[in-house]
Amino acid sequence: MKKSRTLSESFFYAISGIFYAVKTQRNIKIHFVAAALIIFFSFLLKLNNIELLILALTIALVLTAEMINTAIEIVVDMFTKEYHPLAKAAKNVAAGAVLISALSAVIVGYLIFYDKIAILLKILKR
Repeated sequence: MKKSRTLSESFFYAISGIFYAVKTQRNIKIHFVAAALIIFFSFLLKLNNIELLILALTIALVLTAEMINTAIEIVVDMFTKEYHPLAKAAKNVAAGAVLISALSAVIVGYLIFYDKIAILLKILKR
């Protein structure tokens, strides 16, 4: 029987997974940079708590989707190095999930930031 992990070990393995994804996956680096920029502009434009909550959940959704995509790609590659239509389908579906979450994030960002940026541009034009 396998030994149970402690809570701290579970957190360690989870954080190791995040670091692995960031070190090895270009797209997750892009998502983290985008998230950092969004957070920076959120505070710069003084978003309210509801807007911050919506952005935080949206960022978490995109990062989670990207990490699940990475995990699926790793598992598929572990089982087959040769072309297989089901392996391709699994990878494409996982990538599609990331695309849907990223496009949703763009829509959320547009809805939250557009009016604030438009007002800021009007003030700067004066």
